[in-house]
Amino acid sequence: MNDQQLAEQILAQVGGEHNVKSLVHCATRLRFKLKDRALANKEQIEALERVVTVMESAGQFQVVIGNTVSDVYQAFGKISGLIDEDRQEDTQDNANETIFGRFVDLISGLFTPLLGVMAGAGILKGLLAIATQLKWVMPNTSTYIILNAIGDSLFYFLPILLAITTARKFKGNPFVAVTIAGTLVYPTIITLADPGKSVDFFGIPLVMVKYTSTVIPIILAIYIASIFERYLNRYLPTSIKNFVTPAIVLVTVVPLTLMLFGPFGVYVGNALAAGLTAVFNINPIIAGALMGASWQILVIFGLHWGIVPVMLNNIATLGRDPIKPANAISVFSQAGATLGVMLRTKNKQFKALSASAVISALFGITEPAVYGVTLRLKRPFIIGVVSAAIGGGIVGFSGSAGYAAGPSSILMIPAFYGKNGEGFIGFLVAIAVTFITSTVLTYLIGFEDVPEKSGTSKKDTEPLNAKTQPSKVVTISSPVTGKLCPLEKIADKAFSSGALGQGVAVVPAKDEILSPIEGTVIVAFETGHAIGLMADDGPEILIHIGLDTVKLNGQYFELKVKQGQQVQVGDPLVHFDLDAIKAAGFDLTTPIIFTSIAPYQSMELSKQEQIGVGEHLATLV
Repeated sequence: MNDQQLAEQILAQVGGEHNVKSLVHCATRLRFKLKDRALANKEQIEALERVVTVMESAGQFQVVIGNTVSDVYQAFGKISGLIDEDRQEDTQDNANETIFGRFVDLISGLFTPLLGVMAGAGILKGLLAIATQLKWVMPNTSTYIILNAIGDSLFYFLPILLAITTARKFKGNPFVAVTIAGTLVYPTIITLADPGKSVDFFGIPLVMVKYTSTVIPIILAIYIASIFERYLNRYLPTSIKNFVTPAIVLVTVVPLTLMLFGPFGVYVGNALAAGLTAVFNINPIIAGALMGASWQILVIFGLHWGIVPVMLNNIATLGRDPIKPANAISVFSQAGATLGVMLRTKNKQFKALSASAVISALFGITEPAVYGVTLRLKRPFIIGVVSAAIGGGIVGFSGSAGYAAGPSSILMIPAFYGKNGEGFIGFLVAIAVTFITSTVLTYLIGFEDVPEKSGTSKKDTEPLNAKTQPSKVVTISSPVTGKLCPLEKIADKAFSSGALGQGVAVVPAKDEILSPIEGTVIVAFETGHAIGLMADDGPEILIHIGLDTVKLNGQYFELKVKQGQQVQVGDPLVHFDLDAIKAAGFDLTTPIIFTSIAPYQSMELSKQEQIGVGEHLATLV
């Protein structure tokens, strides 16, 4: 399956382009924000070739691809408008997300685009430090000056790069944002922060600080600028707002940043750095062990994004970060555990998968190793966590630190070499101990191996028993009373396009959904607005009560069943307040989608105008 085919399959299974609010990617994952999660078929996506797994975290629907994710992401640009930078994200239902979820989404949006170039610059800085220590390159030569500038410029001018990503995230003007950041790192402005200088702005005294390499001040500044910009664009005449808005934003936000946001952001950053330093000073071994053990667990839930700004801030304010070595160790621990699986498994296909996952993990892409191997087998993942705790304790004891940002990998090892090499040997020892420990323990302790798949299975060759053998014809009853409406005529293209499957819609006249089949509840959203069923003889049905009703966040819905529950025809599934939902301005047209009719071959829908609950809705043949 090529990139475009995979993109087409994924897009169809997340509910189509009209169900996607935004799409970004990181080193290994496509990160969707969906309008309605009920329309996404997680199991079908996980079954696709080249998809490692699917995760839901911090309001994002994440499809883990691996190191070809960038190519698949670009393929979305050929088949849709999802990666158009001008595409506006619908934020109408942001209230449904948790505060932490929105924070994680913000941080990942700000820093993910910079990770690749950060890694490249970090590798160069580390190699230059080693070359200088070995006296291959002397600090007073022009060669050193040029190479040092290449490696250091990203971190020195970090506010400018963050201004771009922050402006994109908050829908601000990126050129205005870069101008604000450029002002903060302008050489003359920097000299105003020299000790002993008194600085004022129209008589208002300023507390000047140096903004090179800082993180928090520019994020605050661009956030305020984007709000101010939208306000001005709303009220200024079209003929002048293109140049008047930037002028007003610049002349107000820059001074306000120098007076308020900038010093506040710098002080917060310094406080975070000082607090973390104090924690590692109290007991660096325990601190390192805890960080090493927890890092991959944090990554699984997407919680590591809350720590990324702290790490960058440490490098900016202290010149070094003690967290970075511990999280790097966790990468090598999972790589080692995966190698142990590769050496022990008898399954040839799984052995090949594990081998490729080891290589990916060593180069910083851990998702194939974690989701495809260690977490799948459970015990190797736990061994990896324990091994990372041991390695984390070693780097804590050694005083190891990271001196540049970027994804941890074997290529990033030079980024842990400081000017005097402090803690670097300890870091190398920790890598070796962690990798060997996780490999050997996984091999010796073992795991429940993945069975070989034979060409024909018992399931394939045995006839269906009486319970599973489908009848030649089966009738599906209506789950609700109301007026029938052809699917292609409803207002939501995610349904009307047929991307989710064929079916029909009902405009409800009564406020209860009953089970149309005998089977199992396979999807039961707490919001109650949608429910998925699988009949005992195979077909799957999605009932979506109203259009965009996910935005009600469960208000006016009462779910009567839970996921995994067995139901009979006529069992109550959902009760909803029909009048209240209408009064709230929502369309109650209810799509009834057959997401799968297997093992049947065709379907014929009722052509009645009105239908009662329990009456004939569809015939499967």
